[in-house]
Amino acid sequence: MAAASAGGQAVENQLKIGGFKRNMDVLALYLAGQGLTIIPSLSRFHRLRYLWINDNKIQDLTFLIKNCCLTELYLNNNELTDISGALKHLCALQILLLHNNQLKKLDKTVKELEGMMSLQTLNLFHNPLAQDRDYRLYVIYCLPSVQLLDRKLVTQKERESALHHYNRERSRLVHSIAFGKRVKTSLETTAGSSRCSQPARRLMLPSGCEFGNHTNRVPFENPEDAVLLRAMARSLMEFSSVDWNKVPTCQERRLENKAEEPREKLTIQFR
Repeated sequence: MAAASAGGQAVENQLKIGGFKRNMDVLALYLAGQGLTIIPSLSRFHRLRYLWINDNKIQDLTFLIKNCCLTELYLNNNELTDISGALKHLCALQILLLHNNQLKKLDKTVKELEGMMSLQTLNLFHNPLAQDRDYRLYVIYCLPSVQLLDRKLVTQKERESALHHYNRERSRLVHSIAFGKRVKTSLETTAGSSRCSQPARRLMLPSGCEFGNHTNRVPFENPEDAVLLRAMARSLMEFSSVDWNKVPTCQERRLENKAEEPREKLTIQFR
């Protein structure tokens, strides 16, 4: 009872400091470093967005069950051993600090955070789960929105390594399509060409698939067929450039009274 009373008193003190008279006006609460073990429900603060509870002795997070508007949550330096079922409803969360706790199960912790599509900053270091093999790559793969993990920027190379490690088939397809790797198909075979000695392979389209039919989402049995179909369906792009400094204005043409010279126009086509 004393612990609960201390938590409630800490909340009331912050309301007085902030001069809040209505619960709906509370957007931020600072409860850090007060040795709290229990915090009463904060459900009355429907619009709460910023919450500092770091540097306490918190073991349970059920008091957050209805604070769906939180965007920043500071839980570092506590005694948390499990966050399952406590944070998954915080879909708007952008910053979450959980370092220096006792979180042990990486799979359960990451699963709790998978629905946070706006999460950009995440700290999990100095938890037992951070000792797991490939810990960083696993978090990057499961939480693609995170840009800053454990105070270190997530690089494109790390994202590619994570995808290759946990989903090699998808990684191969992404590289072949997005980065222009060539596929040995009939598109590369031209008359008299000595660069491709393999016979042309017939494109095996899924049943009912037609060019331009974007409603058909039937997957290809052979991934190379998907690459080939995309290459065949690509549109032409044309770029033109004109040096307008060499084009006379209407007034200049009237004053000079001479025929307009052909404009120099450079046009490039890409496929």
